[in-house]
Amino acid sequence: MAGNEWINGYLEAILDSGAAASGGGGSGGGGGGGGGGGGDPRSPVSGASSSSASPRGPHMNFSPTHYFVEEVVKGVDESDLHRTWIKLELEGIQRMSARQKEQEQVRLEATEDLAEELSESEKGDTVGELAPSETPKKKFRRNFSDLTVWSDENKEKKLYIVLISVHGLVRGENMELGSDSDTGGQVKYVVELARALAMMPGVYRVDLFTRQVSSHDVDWSYGEPTEMLTSGSHDAEGSGESAGAYIVRIPCGPSNKYLKKEALWPYLQEFVDGALAHILNMSKVLGEQVGRGKPVLPYVIHGHYADAGDVAALLSGALNVPMVLTGHSLGRNKLEQIMKQGRMSKEEIDSTYKIMRRIEGEELALDAAELVITSTRQEIDEQWGLYDGFDVKLEKVLRARTRRGVIPPGMDFSNVVAEDIDGDGDKDDISFDGASPRSLPQIWAEVFRFLTNPHKPMILALSRPDPKKNITTLVKAFGECRPLRELANLTLIMGNRDDIEEMPPGNANVLTTVLKLIDKYDLYGSVAIPKHHNQADVPEIYRLTAKMKGVFINPALVEPFGLTLIEAAAHGLPIVATKNGGPVDITNALNNGLLVDPHDQNAIADALLKLVADKNLWQECRKNGLRNIHLYSWPEHCRTYLTRVAGCRIRNPRWLKDTPADAGADDEEAEDSLMDFQDLSLRLSIDGERCSLNEPASSDPQDQVQRIMNKIKQSSPAAAAEGEKNPAEVHAPGTVNKYPHLRRRRRLFIVAVDCYGDDGKASRKMLQVIQEVFRAVRSDSQMSKISGFALSTAMPLSETLQLLKLGKVSPTDFDALICGSGSEVYYPGTAQCVDAQGRLRPDQDYLHHINHRWSHDGARQTIGKLMAAHDGSGNTVEPDVESCNAHCVSFFVRDPKKVNTIDEMRERLRMRGLRCHLMYCRNSTRLQVVPLMASRSQALRYLFVRWGLPVGNMYLIVGDHGDTDREELLSGLHKTVIVKGVTEKGSEDLLRSSGSYHREDVVPSESPLAATTRSDPKADEIMRALKEVTKASSGM
Repeated sequence: MAGNEWINGYLEAILDSGAAASGGGGSGGGGGGGGGGGGDPRSPVSGASSSSASPRGPHMNFSPTHYFVEEVVKGVDESDLHRTWIKLELEGIQRMSARQKEQEQVRLEATEDLAEELSESEKGDTVGELAPSETPKKKFRRNFSDLTVWSDENKEKKLYIVLISVHGLVRGENMELGSDSDTGGQVKYVVELARALAMMPGVYRVDLFTRQVSSHDVDWSYGEPTEMLTSGSHDAEGSGESAGAYIVRIPCGPSNKYLKKEALWPYLQEFVDGALAHILNMSKVLGEQVGRGKPVLPYVIHGHYADAGDVAALLSGALNVPMVLTGHSLGRNKLEQIMKQGRMSKEEIDSTYKIMRRIEGEELALDAAELVITSTRQEIDEQWGLYDGFDVKLEKVLRARTRRGVIPPGMDFSNVVAEDIDGDGDKDDISFDGASPRSLPQIWAEVFRFLTNPHKPMILALSRPDPKKNITTLVKAFGECRPLRELANLTLIMGNRDDIEEMPPGNANVLTTVLKLIDKYDLYGSVAIPKHHNQADVPEIYRLTAKMKGVFINPALVEPFGLTLIEAAAHGLPIVATKNGGPVDITNALNNGLLVDPHDQNAIADALLKLVADKNLWQECRKNGLRNIHLYSWPEHCRTYLTRVAGCRIRNPRWLKDTPADAGADDEEAEDSLMDFQDLSLRLSIDGERCSLNEPASSDPQDQVQRIMNKIKQSSPAAAAEGEKNPAEVHAPGTVNKYPHLRRRRRLFIVAVDCYGDDGKASRKMLQVIQEVFRAVRSDSQMSKISGFALSTAMPLSETLQLLKLGKVSPTDFDALICGSGSEVYYPGTAQCVDAQGRLRPDQDYLHHINHRWSHDGARQTIGKLMAAHDGSGNTVEPDVESCNAHCVSFFVRDPKKVNTIDEMRERLRMRGLRCHLMYCRNSTRLQVVPLMASRSQALRYLFVRWGLPVGNMYLIVGDHGDTDREELLSGLHKTVIVKGVTEKGSEDLLRSSGSYHREDVVPSESPLAATTRSDPKADEIMRALKEVTKASSGM
C-alpha cells in the first residue's frame, strides 16, 4: 500500500495492541508462553513468562481498532484501499501457487528419473543420500562423519585462500561500523576471518577482496590498493614476504564515487576481471616462493553476501577452483518480509533494493558453490529453503552436493578481559560520586550523563537504527512496564550521528520515533542514547553493562548471525534475543538467556524483568555463557571451516598438474595434458616454435624427416581438394604452431556480432563486419603487429567454417574460434587443436575446465519435457543434432511466442537439480544449453587464465542486438565497440519475463569502456570507435 503511510501507522497500532492482548494472557499464543523460547529442559528458564500482570500504562483503555474504523476508514475511499489489498493478495497467492505446483511436479519427476538428471561425477555422491534416514539431522551429520579434523599435521601445506566482500567500507583498523547500512557486522566478520585463517597451520596467504573507493567522501585509506592485516602464523617457519592476510581493493565502476551495494551490480564483472588479474599475478609470486616454480592458485574462493557470491562464482569458473558461499542475509527472505508489510509493491521493492538481481546472484552462487556455510539450522530450513536451487524437502533426492553445514560464527576474544566464571561482577569497584572523569572510560562517562541513577542494572541494545532491528518495540516494552523502568536503565547504542536530518530516511525515522517514545513515556534519566562511539568503545560498553549486572538484548525481527550476542556472552552478560534466526542456535549452545517473539513487547519486557530481578538466574546465565563461549572462538571456527573445505571436491586447471591439492582431487587430473602433448611432439623445428601434428616423437632422424615429407605431400592440391569434403579439416602447411599465438599477443579483437536471418543462418553482414575489422586493425601497422583476432559465435564449428569459406576468410586468420555459445574453443593452425588427420578439435583443457557438474543427457531430456506446449500441440522445440556437441545441447525453436523465457527455464531447471547456462540465439531460432560456467564471456577469461592475455587488452565487437547472452559480453574490463545497424533484431525478448531484474542491473548505462559506431560498419568508422574507447578507458 505504497503512499498510505498514515493508514499503515494505524494498522501497525492494531497489530501491536493485538499482540499485547494475546501476550498478556496465560498461554501467550507463542512457544514457551508468550514466545519466550519453547521449553528447552537444559535451559535455566524455558521462556519468558507473560502471565504476570504488570501495569502497562493508560493506553490499555484506548482501542486503536475502534478509532481506526470510526475515524479513519469512514473518511477514506474504501474502494481504493480494497483494490490495493486485493492486488497484493492476488499477487502473493498466484506466486505461491505457481511455485508449489512446480515443486510438486519436480518431486514427481525426481523420483522417476533421478539417475538421468545427475552428472556422472555427482552420482557417486548421492548413493548415501538415497538411503532412508530417520531424520534430516542424522543425514546431515553423516555427511561429515568421514572428514579428518584440520590439525597441525597440515602445517606443511602452503595454501592460498581468497575471501570476497565487495560492498561497504572495509579496513583493518578503526572500522567505521554503522556509518551506513553497508558497513556493519559483515565487515568486521570478514576482516577477523581473514586474520584468523592466516594464523591457521597450512595457510600461507589470505586475500580479502573488496571494492577500492577513491572518493573525497570517505577516508583516504579505502583507496589504498592493499592493506596488511597480519603477517601470518607465528609458528610458520621460513615464511615468505607475501605470507599473511591482506585486504586487496579492486577498482570497479566510477573510481571517485562510493556506491551503495544496490548500485554495484552493473560493475561486478569489472570486479571479477580485476580480481582475476590479481589472483593470477599472486599465484605466480607464491609459486616462486612456495610452489617450486608452479603457480599456486587459490585453495578456495569464498564469497560473502549475494554480490560477492556472484563474483566468486565467476572467478571459480574462470580458475576451475572450488567456491564457498556465506549468504549473511538473503534476498528472498527480505522480499518476503517486505511484501508481508504491504507498504511497497514488488516493483517498488525491486527499484529500491535491486532485490531481483540480488536473488539471481544468490541463485547463481548457490549453483556454483561446493559448500554453503550457515550459522544456524534455521538459515538452512527457512531462508535457503526459499531458493530454487535449494529445496530442503528435495535434499535427499536431488542434492548431490550434501556439503552444506552449520558452522558457528567466530569471534576475536583478544580484547575481552578474562572474566571470573564463578564471580558475580564487580559493580562495587565503580565510583560515581566525586570520581574524576579521567578515571572512567570516556564512553562510560558519555552513558552516565544521560542517567539520573546510573547504579541501576543496565539493559543494553547495540545496533544501527534500522527498522529491521526493532529498537522501537524495545523502547515501547521498556516504557510500558513500570517495574522494569523502576529497576533498570536502558542504553541504546545506535551507530554514530551528527544530525538526524542528514541521515538516510529509514535510520532517521527510527531515531525520531525513539525520541518521541522517550518523550511519550517520560523516560528522561532512564534511557541513554550516546551520539558517537568508536570500535574500541564497544568492549567497554559490554564491560560496563556486565559490571552493572545488566542484560544484553537483540530484539531484531530476524537475526541471521547474532555476533553481538556472542560478544555480550564473552563479557559475562546474560542475553534476551529474537527467536527468529541465529539466536536460537546461540542460546542452545551457550544456554545463557531467553528467546522472545520480537513482535510481542510484553514478552520482551517480561524476559528482561525476569533476568534483571532474579539474581540467581542472572548468575547462572552468566556462568553458562562464559563456560561455553569457547565454541565461538575464531580458532574453533577456522578448524571447522578448513575441515569442511577439505571435504569438498578440490579441483584445479588440468594443465597445472602440480598445483597443491588434496588427495581427494579428481582422478581426471592424470589424463593427458598440454605437458604430455609437448613430450610427444616432434622436436625438430627451425625457430623453436614449430612442431609436427599429433605424432609420437622418434629418436631416428630419418623417421622425423619422413614425417615432414608426408606432411608436405598432404598440403598438395590433391590433398587440399580432399580436405574440402570436410570443413573441419585445416588447410595449413605441413607444420603448425605448438602453441596458439595468443600467448604472444598484446591485444585481441573478438568479433561477436550475432547477425542471423529468420532461418537462423548467418547473414553476409557478419562476414562484412569480420572483413572490416580485419581492415581496420591491419591499417595500423604497429597495432597489427601486436594484435590477434577471435570469432565468438553460437554456431557450431562446421557452420562457422562454412561461413568463413563463403567470405574467403582463412580460419588461421583467427587465433581462436569460440563456438557453440562458449562450449568449445579452437585454435586454428596450432597443434593444440589439430588431430592426427589434420582436423580441428576443441581445446581439451577447456572442455575439462567447463565439465564440472555438467549433465548432457539430463539437460537434453529435461528441456524436452519442460518445453511441451501448453495448448497440447506438442513440444515447442526439437533437437538440433548438427549444432550439438559434448558440452552443448541445441534445440530448434518452432515458435518463439510459445516458449518460456530464460529466467523461467532457469528457475525450473534449478528446481530439478540441473545447474547449467541457457541462451536463446541465432535470431530466436535456437535454444542452447551449455555447462554452468561455460559462456562466451567466460571463454574470454579462460583465454586470460590459460594464455596470459589480460581481459583489459581485449576489444569486443558486437551488434546492437544479439543472443540472450549478449548482456554478459557487454560487462567487464574489456573494451566494447557496438556496431550500429548490422543486427535488426536478436533474441533479447526471450531473456526475462516481467517481474525479473532489468538490463541496467547487469550492464552500466554509461561506461568509458564502450563506444558505438555512428554510421555504416566500415573500417575507418570501426577504427575511430576503437580509438575512442581506448582513449576514454585510459583515463579510468
